[in-house]
Amino acid sequence: MCVALTTINKKMRMMMHTTIAQLRSLKLDGFATGLEDQLTQSGMAALSFEERLALLVDREIYCRNDRKLARLLKNAHLKYAQAAIEDIDTRAGRGIDRREVMSLALSDWVTAGHSVLITGPTGAGKSWLACALAQHACRRGYSAMYQRVPRLQEELRIRHGSGAFGKWLLQMAKTDVLVLDDWGMGAIDSATRSDLLELIDDRAANRATIITSQLPVEHWHAWIGDATIADAILDRLMQHNHRLTLTGDSLRTERSKTKKKEKIITPS
Repeated sequence: MCVALTTINKKMRMMMHTTIAQLRSLKLDGFATGLEDQLTQSGMAALSFEERLALLVDREIYCRNDRKLARLLKNAHLKYAQAAIEDIDTRAGRGIDRREVMSLALSDWVTAGHSVLITGPTGAGKSWLACALAQHACRRGYSAMYQRVPRLQEELRIRHGSGAFGKWLLQMAKTDVLVLDDWGMGAIDSATRSDLLELIDDRAANRATIITSQLPVEHWHAWIGDATIADAILDRLMQHNHRLTLTGDSLRTERSKTKKKEKIITPS
């Protein structure tokens, strides 16, 4: 009798080992890992087949969502990949209302193709806030891409030279959230003006765009330079927009002072 039970248990273990291997070959890693865990948990015997199956399906869904989020964040190339709206610094004097930011983050601004315009002095946390909003969009399953405007000018020149501009423009048009950081920092040439118009025109009312700038919005027209192109760009950006104006001292200066204090050694 004992020999028969041992044989049966051995066959069951071999069968489950094969099943788990087959699940992984089908790329059902969450399901496979969940099944492995169930086999080691004595309490699972009290659950019905349907209940155990439901738990395994849930595990697979969570696993897939985690993989998708990791892929979206990797492709986004965010300057601050760990930025999260839950960690926003809302101290007095910074000009940030947590309720306003949370209301924006949880709204349909991405699917509605709205613009988010973040302005304020250098070091106020504009780039961090933009990345936090983009990261939250990724957590909701949307794609995102971070671009720094001063560097973008040279990248566009290279893409035109290699013939890759059209493909890149199509990729940007399909991206749910585009972050244009340091808008208005340094002069732009006529070719870049035209490229920015093409980029923003493809996204207007269809895809969301986040822009950060030290320049107040009222000065953007003058920075763009060409009146006709400036009118066209701003008309598209201003159709549906949310404005966040940050204030206060530079956070970089504050962090630098904190680090210096930490380095001071108190004599024993």
